[in-house]
Amino acid sequence: MNQLDQLKAFTTVVADTGNFKQLAQFAPRDATTNPSLILKAVQQPDYAPLLADTVSAHRRKPLEAIVDEVLVRFGLEILQVVPGRVSTEVDARLSFDAPATIARAHRLIGLYEAAGVPRERVLIKVAATWEGIAAARHLEQEGIHCNLTLLFAFCQAVACGEAGVQLISPFVGRIYDWHKKNAGAAWDEGLQAGPNDPGVRSVERIHRHYKRFGIRTEVMGASFRNVGQIIALAGCDLLTISPELLSTLQASTEPVQRRLGAPSPQDADLQPVSYDEAGFRYALNDDAMATEKLAEGIRAFAADAVKLDAMIRTLQS
Repeated sequence: MNQLDQLKAFTTVVADTGNFKQLAQFAPRDATTNPSLILKAVQQPDYAPLLADTVSAHRRKPLEAIVDEVLVRFGLEILQVVPGRVSTEVDARLSFDAPATIARAHRLIGLYEAAGVPRERVLIKVAATWEGIAAARHLEQEGIHCNLTLLFAFCQAVACGEAGVQLISPFVGRIYDWHKKNAGAAWDEGLQAGPNDPGVRSVERIHRHYKRFGIRTEVMGASFRNVGQIIALAGCDLLTISPELLSTLQASTEPVQRRLGAPSPQDADLQPVSYDEAGFRYALNDDAMATEKLAEGIRAFAADAVKLDAMIRTLQS
């Protein structure tokens, strides 16, 4: 079997793309999107008409409502291809506003349900800030399941587990990027590859903690830079992978072995961890990598949201 099929024996494979016309060839169970992926898709000739048609159909609505119509339109197309769930992201500019995040999530779920999609097939993506986690706690209590994204620190994962969120997305590649840049000339790619990759180690730590303490939140590794990072996390609950890397996996028949699994005897030494708001904020601040990458990620998603807004305004005029 190719590596992709081997990986599916251990891990639920998720496609990380807004390009729904590519999905069928990889047969993922779920798919994830974000503002950057949607912006990239609507700039392609295959998807530009979808954007224009959606804007035309909802021209009289406020801009933010049209944006949500576009996001859900992509989600609906994706759900015709994948049998499982689609993740649709709340505007990153609301990352520090829990009530606004909850309101936006309600509108997204309402649009999906109006189109006949049950909420069980949708994950609302929210940045893993303290406010985002608080919003997700509230939404989960309403039966609206969440995917907490831009997750770089262990404290974020712990808080998400305590909040009862459905799924988290630790960003493997961006953690790797930070450590590589920070090390500079001292970085040794060979020594830091595979299971020694700092992004891989971060996900492994979270996975072990969740399994040791029976936390039901699903762990989905995300933001991969190379196949080695993916193979090193075989056995993780889910992995969301770009079409480019899915193609690479599909083209290789190198063996894939389970790396993550059930709790091991050495996990008995793990201690329970909990954070209140002050403790969470301090722990996040104490992690320079997580602080920088979270802020950078929110800024980047917000910038792409602004670009999508501008495209929609042009089509409205």
